Amino acid sequence: MDHFNRLVSEQMVTMEKLLYLQAELERCQQIEEELQNLQNETHLESIKNDIQLMKKELKDIQLMFEKQTEEVINSYREMNLTPTL
Repeated sequence: MDHFNRLVSEQMVTMEKLLYLQAELERCQQIEEELQNLQNETHLESIKNDIQLMKKELKDIQLMFEKQTEEVINSYREMNLTPTL
């Protein structure tokens, strides 16, 4: 049970990161749109770079979250298959 709880806790931390990055990505994309409207190319390029970095980090965290989900499911299955003494 401790292993399962640890996996769930790790997954919750990952979910917090994922939600934070998604919010940051949306915020930066809104800034990008505003800067495009203002045609401020210098700042726009910087924001585009930030967006690309965040998209990569978001993808990495999503993959980690998927892996953790598999681990949680496997741990739960193992916990339920192991007879209790």
